[in-house]
Amino acid sequence: MPTYLFISGKNWILSLAELTAYFSARNNKFEVQYFSREFFVINLEKSITPSAMADLGGTIKIGQPKTTLPTQIVKEAFLNKNKHTQKQIAQTLIASNIPSDMRPEKGLFGVSVYFTDNAFSPMSGRMQRFIGGTIKDELTTQGKKANFMGYSAERKQAQLSHVEVLKKNLVENQAEVLFCIGKTETWIATTIAVHNPFEFQKRDVFKPNQRVIFAMPPRLARIMVNLSVCTEGKTLLDPFCGVGTILQEALMEKATVVGMDVNPWCVKATEENLEWVTREYELVDADFRVLLGDVGRIAEKVGLESVDCIVSEPDLGPALREVPTGPYAQKIIEKLEPLFFGFIEEAYRTLKPKGHLVLVTPYIKTRSNKAVTMPIGDQLESVGFKRIYSFSTEMFSKNLDVGRLTHSASLVEMDERHKIGREIHILEK
Repeated sequence: MPTYLFISGKNWILSLAELTAYFSARNNKFEVQYFSREFFVINLEKSITPSAMADLGGTIKIGQPKTTLPTQIVKEAFLNKNKHTQKQIAQTLIASNIPSDMRPEKGLFGVSVYFTDNAFSPMSGRMQRFIGGTIKDELTTQGKKANFMGYSAERKQAQLSHVEVLKKNLVENQAEVLFCIGKTETWIATTIAVHNPFEFQKRDVFKPNQRVIFAMPPRLARIMVNLSVCTEGKTLLDPFCGVGTILQEALMEKATVVGMDVNPWCVKATEENLEWVTREYELVDADFRVLLGDVGRIAEKVGLESVDCIVSEPDLGPALREVPTGPYAQKIIEKLEPLFFGFIEEAYRTLKPKGHLVLVTPYIKTRSNKAVTMPIGDQLESVGFKRIYSFSTEMFSKNLDVGRLTHSASLVEMDERHKIGREIHILEK
């Protein structure tokens, strides 16, 4: 099984959930060999190409491991400053052929260090310079001119950003080394793909119509589309489509998309945005329609058992200036309950058997530091929906402790600055 290394986005659980759903939807059997907040190592049945990065919203880099080391050797070399084990690491790096395979443009290459154990944090710059120096010496031996891409003193960790990797063409020239230190094993990889934030930004700020306050980032929309296991040829519905952010990401996956909104301006705005993304990305066979309608009439407007996936973010409540009290947060939830409960019933009627609903409900931070959430469990059960857990023990290598992950019934996305976050539920009819 080919092995890949994935550098996660800031919400690592959401990033890992997206990957497991993405591979499952494409019948690519996988095993998570290792996971941490910083990176994942996944064995796949079928190889993936660098173009897979464009399908993902939660992954920053994809690497191809070239060799491994026991983490104990890395600890001895850098935490205990053992010269013998440092030499061992240098020999392993050279034997991996990473320097030989590099085609550094203008002699430029880079190294990024990721680690599970924070004990390596003070040493990351030193490790980065050691690895960089080893590669530079080997390149010189091979007659290649080489310049090592350094970091500013203000940077907390010795890691190149995805923007830096893109701008310096390090992927094309196999010129970024990923040094990823796990609990017992360390992987040394070459970056084969990197997240392109400029494409997501383009679909965010350059589309004809926007709603800044209520906007979902295209990156998160793409994650949710993947969580719904939506693939080419399936039909995806968003009944609260707003300006069509979720729909445009599904359209990029070559799905047939259907939007619906009670606001006539949103219907027109979504149509214009989908027409724009179709032209901009030359989606020749793009198939979409946008309907005006109330959430209580979804099945009537779209058709009973007519769609494969529903992905949607209904009203999450008012824009809050301050963190609310628990009672006020509860009032917000109670006011929204009829909307969500009615939507769940209509979604069930509209989905095909075994179809998936990815639903966002409010996750409200309160002054007591307790979150107030939407109690949809009983409603889901009475309607007939089954919860899909993002993680199961079968997905992971047997030596991994996955208890906390496999017991998570939902996924939470929330920035520190936000008062109301998103609780993401994955459901099957």
